[in-house]
Amino acid sequence: MAKPSSASLIASRQPFQQVLHAWYRVHHRKLPWRDAPSLYKTVVSEFMLQQTQVATVLPYFDRWLHELPDFTTLASAPHSKVMKLWEGLGYYSRARNLHQLAQALVAMPRPPRTPAEWRELPGIGPYTAAAVTSISFGEPAAVVDGNVVRILARLTGEGRLFRDGTEAVKHFTPLADALVIGSDPGEHNQAMMELGATVCLRANPQCLICPVAEFCAARAAGSQAKLPRLKPKRVEQMFVIRTFSLYRGRLLLRHGHAKAKRLAGILELPEASDLAVKPAKKSLLAVKRRTITRFQITESIYAVPPTAALRKLIARNEALEWVSLQKLAHVTLSGPHKRWIGELTASAP
Repeated sequence: MAKPSSASLIASRQPFQQVLHAWYRVHHRKLPWRDAPSLYKTVVSEFMLQQTQVATVLPYFDRWLHELPDFTTLASAPHSKVMKLWEGLGYYSRARNLHQLAQALVAMPRPPRTPAEWRELPGIGPYTAAAVTSISFGEPAAVVDGNVVRILARLTGEGRLFRDGTEAVKHFTPLADALVIGSDPGEHNQAMMELGATVCLRANPQCLICPVAEFCAARAAGSQAKLPRLKPKRVEQMFVIRTFSLYRGRLLLRHGHAKAKRLAGILELPEASDLAVKPAKKSLLAVKRRTITRFQITESIYAVPPTAALRKLIARNEALEWVSLQKLAHVTLSGPHKRWIGELTASAP
């Protein structure tokens, strides 16, 4: 049974939709996938925006549309071109899934229209299926992600402590589905996403300019900054030793492990364990830190001389490859490694 605050919001669905949609029509950001929208633009943008900020996606989206303007072109593109265009955007399984999705779609007599049908396709989860079908086909399917969870938790004043985001999404999906009824689903979903991205922020929510503040139980109680309540993620520390080895104008790189979903087929600096070496402390070139999901990773990069013994070991390992410095711009590197290699090669003697 719905909580009173949820029931009240559902009962006010029509005025809620009216003010939200009116605000969106005036204040939404001008984004390239909203300009002359198409199924292809919607799909590409949704894949790129998974776990990635809009500002980061914009140059990638423009370049992608220029090189691969439609599903047919993408489907027939070489895998290497697809990965190169995605280089630096991260979470490379998205690019592989998008490529496979295009190949599946062009083999169909027509694109599927329902969320259930889309979820059968590569790389499509509940959120993407709802976003694509609501925006492109007017299907009444609500999108529910961290932004929408935050909005609904505040609107309803839900103070429950959720185990994680997945549990919160499951909890709020029925309410989100109820609120999309009777609206233009595509506009409604985009308005909710826009509200979460620009007004109902995680920190310092902009309540004074929020179009739906009158419906917000948390604002009335002064608890908006505390919601939603999610158990803190357990942060795990990882330490990686990387090697930097130059030999006759070539840099030693490693192909990402085929079974590693995130970096399969992507080139990166080898780990010391790949070369069976223990670098000397005095050969430390740089220490880099980054965060991926729940992992805080410290990567120490050491110079390793290309001895004859090392070159023999490398020749027997198919995962390792000497790449000419002149060809680095034409191979696909992970984003951080591309930056690090640029720094290190620029300062190399």
